[in-house]
Amino acid sequence: MLAATAVVAAALALTGASLFASLDAGLTRSARELAAKDAGVKATAVRSAATGRSPLCSFGIALARRPVSTFSTFSAAPAASTPPAGPPDAAGRNVLDLERCALPKAFPSLYVVTEQVQTGAGPVTVQGTASLAPVRAARRTLVMVLAPGVPALLALVALLTWFTAGRALRPVSAIRAKVADITARDLHERVPQPAGNDEVAALAKTVNGTLDRLQTAVGAHRQFVADAAHELRSPLAALRTRLELARPAERRLAGEALADVARLQALTADLLLLARLDAREPVRRRETDLAQIVAEEAARPRPRTDVAVAMRLTPDVLVDGSPDHLRRLVANLVDNAVRHAGGTVTVTLTRDEARGLARLDVADDGPGIPAEHRAAVFDRFTRLDHARTRDTGGSGLGLPIARDIAAAHGGSLHVVPDRRPGATLRAVLPLSGGGS
Repeated sequence: MLAATAVVAAALALTGASLFASLDAGLTRSARELAAKDAGVKATAVRSAATGRSPLCSFGIALARRPVSTFSTFSAAPAASTPPAGPPDAAGRNVLDLERCALPKAFPSLYVVTEQVQTGAGPVTVQGTASLAPVRAARRTLVMVLAPGVPALLALVALLTWFTAGRALRPVSAIRAKVADITARDLHERVPQPAGNDEVAALAKTVNGTLDRLQTAVGAHRQFVADAAHELRSPLAALRTRLELARPAERRLAGEALADVARLQALTADLLLLARLDAREPVRRRETDLAQIVAEEAARPRPRTDVAVAMRLTPDVLVDGSPDHLRRLVANLVDNAVRHAGGTVTVTLTRDEARGLARLDVADDGPGIPAEHRAAVFDRFTRLDHARTRDTGGSGLGLPIARDIAAAHGGSLHVVPDRRPGATLRAVLPLSGGGS
């Protein structure tokens, strides 16, 4: 808009200057032609007067008694009669004494053209005049028109350019907003494609084609993970069964192998659950007492017996969801807090009736989560360095699974940015029936 307005302003400035110069030159040329015509008429009058055929003062003429006389006209009223002739010159010819002709007291701005006429009394200079008042009036009129007209035209150009450019770029803004909202879970969505065959429509078509290919690739990847996890379950189950049936002499070695198999089974189950969540398989929901699920999972024994789990639960917190998925969410949060706690984990469940939300806070007194890692902890296979030495089997999938389960139930999971020692993870879920 600014560039278009600047270009139009420069063009208008050049056009206005050219118009002003052209008008001034044209009117000045007309005044010069009128003055020249006036000088010609007066020269003819001088010649006629010098031969006695016409009274000089009837043309409003002043003739000075000098060797080279001056013949000039003004906008004066013509004299009533011809002035008396002066004394004869050396050649015996009379020279008209015109000094008593009526002359104006004030003169307008004139354009003067001089012409020399040879008479019997000697050379006479004739001055033809034309008023410059029309030229100045035309200049003032042009300035009065251009002074408000040029800014108004520039404002109109700026407004039209802003409106036209905004209308042309509105589809681009819609495409940008839609692409910004699309995530790995929303690859089925597409950007709006405007009608027509212009560049914006081609851009939307290209973006949608890219999303099609991306959705196909991600879908193939998710299907591969799901298939691999599903195919691993049977061999792992068979291997665990054989290890459990090992002979007494092999029990010690079998026990260590069983621990590894159990971890592989947990990892396989996590991968399969993530694949199902990514595929957005429908969740079988029903009204569930979240307080009961939290109490059962928080009281379950865990490998670290030195960590105490305290509960502050509001009873009868009902949500619409899958009990198995919600149980997995609570278990993952509590397991994560126990692994990183110094000695205490606090589980708090409250109900926000005004907003229709259930709020689950799981806090530990461990080293906490640095601000720069509060988003990274929800990435898959991510573990903080300070937790690796004490991790008792975490794969880095617990929090991502918990976050996806909360999202599948219309809620969210995030790190609470407080200043207390340790870390607090908060899951927010909508209450059953909007909290009524």
